[in-house]
Amino acid sequence: MHKIDIPEEILARSRALRGEKPFLFAEIDPTRTAHVVIDLQDGFMVEGAPVEVPVARDIVGNVNRITRALRAAGGTIVYTRFTSDPASWSAWYARGYMTPERAEEHREAFAPGAPYHKLWDALDVAEGDIIVDKTRFSAFTPGTCDMHEQLQARGIDTLIITGTLSNCCCESTARDGIQFNYGVVFVADANATHTDAEHNAVLSNMITLFADVQDTEQVLAAIEAGVRRASAA
Repeated sequence: MHKIDIPEEILARSRALRGEKPFLFAEIDPTRTAHVVIDLQDGFMVEGAPVEVPVARDIVGNVNRITRALRAAGGTIVYTRFTSDPASWSAWYARGYMTPERAEEHREAFAPGAPYHKLWDALDVAEGDIIVDKTRFSAFTPGTCDMHEQLQARGIDTLIITGTLSNCCCESTARDGIQFNYGVVFVADANATHTDAEHNAVLSNMITLFADVQDTEQVLAAIEAGVRRASAA
């Protein structure tokens, strides 16, 4: 698991902007919330995979705890799968961001139906969950994923973001989430990338500008608080 270390000056700036309340979303209405699990596919999870992120295997337990709690409370679960699309995304595949050899490996690994493309078996995927393919880092890039349309059809206005890589697809989706008018909770101990430094840089960006940063226990408490409020209404 990543060692969480958000610098105090970043936390102070966040408090100055948002006030002294500990969280933006101390209560989460499950019926209007989606848990978006980003790209926990074999291509990121298996030992020796093309984009192996070892820490991502450590977060699966927390991801599943959030999934089960939100699903039981009537929330929506979304799993995204990164899907290669070199024909329309030439900037990523053919402009030098990867060597030709790495680009071809990446294309093959994340092609629809390829073994590395599938979701990690240990995830708690259930009938009724949404599974979407996306061909860009963000699940909100127009024309590359229909997640936004599916969420809007369900009346979703809040996202809980988990998955991998913290500083790539998770961060991109969270940043775009607020642009698409969602409240965003970025889970500190249920996102993963290659190093603590990269992970903490993302958390610092999230807490100052784009999202509420909570850990798994805090998210579970926020879901429970939403359930209690609904029961009392």
